[in-house]
Amino acid sequence: MKKLFVVAAILIAGTSFAQSGVKEDIAVIQSLYGKSKQELVQTYMKLQEPQSSAFATIYEDYEIKRKELGKQRMLLIADYANSFTTLTDEKADQLAKDVLKNNMAFEKLYSKYYGKVKSAIGAINAAKFIQLENALHTAIRAETQNELPLIGEMDRSKKH
Repeated sequence: MKKLFVVAAILIAGTSFAQSGVKEDIAVIQSLYGKSKQELVQTYMKLQEPQSSAFATIYEDYEIKRKELGKQRMLLIADYANSFTTLTDEKADQLAKDVLKNNMAFEKLYSKYYGKVKSAIGAINAAKFIQLENALHTAIRAETQNELPLIGEMDRSKKH
């Protein structure tokens, strides 16, 4: 029932849901960890000057790009929610390809910024950064996925 409510909310909200995707990411992080993402990153990284300033500049640029990919992911979720009850092979194929493309874009972003952070503050700190980002991204994706029905799930629930 909870999943049906979420899907209904997404259907009603449409693209405004996708535009609030960044806020949703922030809400998930705060609910899971009790801190804002920026506070969490600063606490985990434990950087001192001048590394802290060097990292902050790179991190700000990274966050702009990450948020854009997050918005794209939310648009895909909204698209799925708008079409999952009438999903065709063609639409499923398009959605799957778009999700895979979005996932690859996140991986490319991690790789690019690993290199930038490594150059600025060293490999250990860069690895810490990527490890944290990956953990946060995984937590957000898991929370989001738990709220969405799987393809065909709604049909199965009607039969029981």
